Amino acid sequence: MARAYRSVLYIPAANQRAMEKAQGLTADAIIFDLEDAVAPDAKEAARDALAQALTQDYGRRARIVRINGMATDWGEGDARACAGALADKADAVLIPKVDSAADLDRVAALIPDLPLWAMMETPLGMLNAAEIAAHPRLQGMVMGTNDLAKELNSRFRPDRLPMQSGLGLCLLAAKAYGKVIVDGVFNAFKDDEGLRAECEQGRDMGFDGKTLIHPAQLAITNQVFAPADADIDLARRQIEAFEAATREGKGVAVVDGKIVENLHVETARKTLALAEAIAEMTE
Repeated sequence: MARAYRSVLYIPAANQRAMEKAQGLTADAIIFDLEDAVAPDAKEAARDALAQALTQDYGRRARIVRINGMATDWGEGDARACAGALADKADAVLIPKVDSAADLDRVAALIPDLPLWAMMETPLGMLNAAEIAAHPRLQGMVMGTNDLAKELNSRFRPDRLPMQSGLGLCLLAAKAYGKVIVDGVFNAFKDDEGLRAECEQGRDMGFDGKTLIHPAQLAITNQVFAPADADIDLARRQIEAFEAATREGKGVAVVDGKIVENLHVETARKTLALAEAIAEMTE
């Protein structure tokens, strides 16, 4: 069964109330954040609070723990917690500011079992995206567009033109190695029109979903990254037509006046698998 990652919501691990509320939200995945969202003097308490929170039922939502960087005072402790107290409660570990595959190796040595995810938020990470995506323990990549903008000293533009090189490199790498990849956050959480436009752009580019900073962003994001009814109907008809053509010894079919080949059927099957995964989430 495929898993949906349309909406991936950041939740501060220091905020007990937010972690409780997240159990009832429509996010496909939750990033429990031990890094940016937690003040230095609250890091260890947040780690303990997270261990307690993850004893609760989060349903089918993917539970991803973002640890602190290994160069910080808390990174190794976070990693050891993920290998210990959190090992059977989390679904994956998200590593910040991954510059190369070596950054993944260091965490992998401390956490032997959980899948790893990489925050892609530095220029060096963009340039090394292929080797990062190829890492055998890597399951997914998360675009850290705020940090990337800071590193680039770029200005905000609705079309995200300054981001396109980095976004494209990471997308190519993720798709080449079959890894999940989710887009960066949209900061103006009250701007529904802007959020929809950025979600549409990310979906058109090929992202599997988008990271979010506020529950108010969930409905739009889930809608944009889900197959529409028309997409599902077309996918079914493409598969049926191609299978019928194959039985007749033909290599192609025609649906709605357009050629359907193997590659279209593969896309159609992915569409139906995603729709089924979403349906499973909402049961």
